[in-house]
Amino acid sequence: MTKLSDISNIIRSKNSGPYELTLDIIFKSKEYFELVREKNIINENLICNLYKIEKSDIINIVEFEPANAIKITIKRPIPSGDLGESDVYGAQQHAPLLSIEF
Repeated sequence: MTKLSDISNIIRSKNSGPYELTLDIIFKSKEYFELVREKNIINENLICNLYKIEKSDIINIVEFEPANAIKITIKRPIPSGDLGESDVYGAQQHAPLLSIEF
């Protein structure tokens, strides 16, 4: 099994405005990026399962070849700074991506 965290330089999350989160995966090499892309590892079903969201909550999944990166934007379950929200900057929402193995 290969862990996503072993083949990536960066796995991070951040706000994309108060109502959206962006998840970034930047791979160590073009070969790792192509491997994940060809196997369609990062897909809507995976993101829905990891984040317990509906497909309609996924704004986009973008493969950005020049950076060997995949960017995922999803709706925040609770707007940034709203009552009950626990990560105002969205900086700790990438944790579910760390569990990906294939």
